[in-house]
Amino acid sequence: MAVFTQILAMRPDFTDADREWLHQLVTDWQVIADLSFADLLLILPMPDGRYVVADQCRPSTVMTLRSEDVVGKEVDRELYGELDAAMRATSIFRSTVMRSIGKSTVCNVYAPVRHEGKTLGLVVRETNMATRESNGRYESESINAGKQLYEMIPRGQFPYHDPVMNQRHNARVADGFIILTVDGIVRYASPNAVSCFRRLGSLTTMQGQYLSEVGTQLLHTNDTFPESLPLVLSGKAAVDSELEANRSAVSMRSLPLYDANGRTGAIVLCRDVTELRRRDVELQTKDATISEIHHRVKNNLQSISALLRLQARKTQSQEVKKELAEAQRRVQTIAMVHEGLSQTADEMVDFDKVISKLLKMSVDLATMSDQRIDIDFDGSFGLMPAQDATPLSLVLTELVTNAVEHGFDGRQQGHILIRAKRTGTHLDIAVEDDGSGIEAEEEHGMAKSSGSGLGTQIINTFVTNDFAGSVHWEPGEQGGTKVIVSINLRAAQAEQN
Repeated sequence: MAVFTQILAMRPDFTDADREWLHQLVTDWQVIADLSFADLLLILPMPDGRYVVADQCRPSTVMTLRSEDVVGKEVDRELYGELDAAMRATSIFRSTVMRSIGKSTVCNVYAPVRHEGKTLGLVVRETNMATRESNGRYESESINAGKQLYEMIPRGQFPYHDPVMNQRHNARVADGFIILTVDGIVRYASPNAVSCFRRLGSLTTMQGQYLSEVGTQLLHTNDTFPESLPLVLSGKAAVDSELEANRSAVSMRSLPLYDANGRTGAIVLCRDVTELRRRDVELQTKDATISEIHHRVKNNLQSISALLRLQARKTQSQEVKKELAEAQRRVQTIAMVHEGLSQTADEMVDFDKVISKLLKMSVDLATMSDQRIDIDFDGSFGLMPAQDATPLSLVLTELVTNAVEHGFDGRQQGHILIRAKRTGTHLDIAVEDDGSGIEAEEEHGMAKSSGSGLGTQIINTFVTNDFAGSVHWEPGEQGGTKVIVSINLRAAQAEQN
């Protein structure tokens, strides 16, 4: 669609409403190509007098005439006479000359795309004449329905104004279609459409029946149904809906048909989505189960954190108190990652949201009562799976805690800045502070050890072994210390593959 947008930009005289109209046209014209068993081209005249193919649509119900992509190419000059005449027309313009595309004999028909009183371009219907030979009822009804939709384009009746489309799995022509009269009576139902209603439990002959009655007979007294369903079954509006009955589901879409005098009937597309809905339910159940597991893991970790805090209060040793407080902080860090996972349905963590809360908590826990240390963030970590989020959160909390304990020892105020730059699965992080300097925080190229030195081990193990990355310490630009962490997100890489 980027090429289509670029071609529209070559017509500065088009208003935003004109461009939107053309966008709506190419979004919805697949149904015309499928019903008509024909290729469609959108041709726009350029300010320099050329005609350019702005978009094309291949039918999914018959072999296409054009295997190559012609979007952006200039139309053959020999067709300019026909194109000029079609642009001056206000209704369908038919070519009087048969053309050849490959080994196929093709008839061109032109529909001027009119909007707000002007002709924006032409929709060319390229019909392989072989598709018009020895047609049965199915082909004849399909071609006639496609012809009626196609003829609505010059009158500004297609694409539809303000269509209501809510279904994720919209029906297509090959899935099944029903032709309704202006009164909503079934004039023709394709075999696939009949199969859809048989799946819903309908045993009646559809032809000659009101589709609304066929549909409502499948519902029980207390069954609920979408408000749009009556409009779809009557064919009175361009809306979609879904009918559920007999433990089955059919997605339907109504396409009203109009002539110059008003509505003449409708096409209703049908698609059996029973299996898709069953899978949706399974996924929702799975997502709910996973979220509940993460929620319970978080609760269990918080219980462990509470036990560690209680144990720290009981002990008399200051060294043990400090180690237990460190263990409590690390457990709480992992718990917050699981809290973030419990609020999502796709096992992906919004790391910016989680790490912001975590690091502010780490600063609060590490500061003395008379200290005030602020922390800010620049850039974005993005979404990442739990396999990356948990170790990365531990690394960052250790770095921030190290900065507070060593860089701001004996100081009442300070500032820490976390910068993140992500490119795909590669992540560069800088932790900068305005503390006492690198000598206070770094020792032999690693975080200065305090107590058991577990924090230093966590940083080095996760960064070098798990993320295949590196940690580099250097003096800050404005004093203090700057730690540069460069890692490759392993689980995020697997997600992309």
